[in-house]
Amino acid sequence: MIEADNLHKTFGAFHAVRGVTLTVAPGEVVALLGPNGAGKTTTVRMLGAILKPTRGRARVAGYDVVEQARDVRRVVGLLTEFPGLYLRMRPQEYLHFFGALQGMDAVDSAHRAQRLLQQFGLWDARDKRLDSFSKGMKQKIALIRALIHDPPVLYLDEPTTAMDPHSARVVRDAMMELRAARRTILLTTHNLTEAEELADRIVIIRGGALVAEGTIAQLTHRFLGMPLWELRLAQPATAAAPALDGLVHVEAIEGVSLRFRTNDARHVNPQIISRLAAAGIPVVALSEMPRRLEDVYLEIIAGDTGRSGDDTVPASGPAERAAVTGDMRRNDDDGDIGLAPLPVTASHDEGEALP
Repeated sequence: MIEADNLHKTFGAFHAVRGVTLTVAPGEVVALLGPNGAGKTTTVRMLGAILKPTRGRARVAGYDVVEQARDVRRVVGLLTEFPGLYLRMRPQEYLHFFGALQGMDAVDSAHRAQRLLQQFGLWDARDKRLDSFSKGMKQKIALIRALIHDPPVLYLDEPTTAMDPHSARVVRDAMMELRAARRTILLTTHNLTEAEELADRIVIIRGGALVAEGTIAQLTHRFLGMPLWELRLAQPATAAAPALDGLVHVEAIEGVSLRFRTNDARHVNPQIISRLAAAGIPVVALSEMPRRLEDVYLEIIAGDTGRSGDDTVPASGPAERAAVTGDMRRNDDDGDIGLAPLPVTASHDEGEALP
């Protein structure tokens, strides 16, 4: 559904995207992750036929992003980083306007708008102007705008930002329904918990280049090594180390806790219990240590700080960690005009836009 081959984008001497090759299948949710300034937005703009690649090719739903740019925009629903709203409009007229831009007739647009407003909990606010909406409500109406023409492909940038937990859950449930309906979703987010829940695959970009790609399990094994297990005993764990010699790699011993790594827990763990029982060492608990996407992400980013041309900071400080886990949110500029499926004119710093 989405195929990118060796995409490059330069702005003058600055190389923003460096050889991105990516495939997203129908019905797949892929999370595109990376520090601010890594090239995520530029990549999405090229895949949305908004910016013309300097080099390389991409196809979306079979359409070339350069040669068939208008067709690409027709099959894509786009929620941008700063979506903007026509604040003097009310929800239904706003959605009717964007539905008309996508070629929908008035009846279909009205029915679709009503269903989406009800689904996302905005039906009771249908008579209010958008400038009276809260930030979370504005984010939801921007998402509905991306969905109004029922596109087969969605590019969603921080879809749940500024939302309360209930609203965020509604949006995540809607995304799961879209995936079940074989919609293709490219998700960019700093909320790694959300990426863990929603994404089938993770793609990490830094300095304009893809540095890692795979399922969470694949990335965890590749970058964090063998699974880590914790053994808790009824006595100091130093007594258990000799019994485990040659069976597992002991990572750390602290108090009554011993941590070890193994790739074959199914066969090794029963042997551990047996050996310790034979040595008269009671076992209180044996459990696998949780490894989260955040751990993988920080390991990849911290290990890739030497990439040539990378002007971003390592993801190792408190501010970067906060951004990664969703504790830092970007301020929305509610006055920005949202992108419509009309000819786009590039500003002086955006490079060449497509007609």
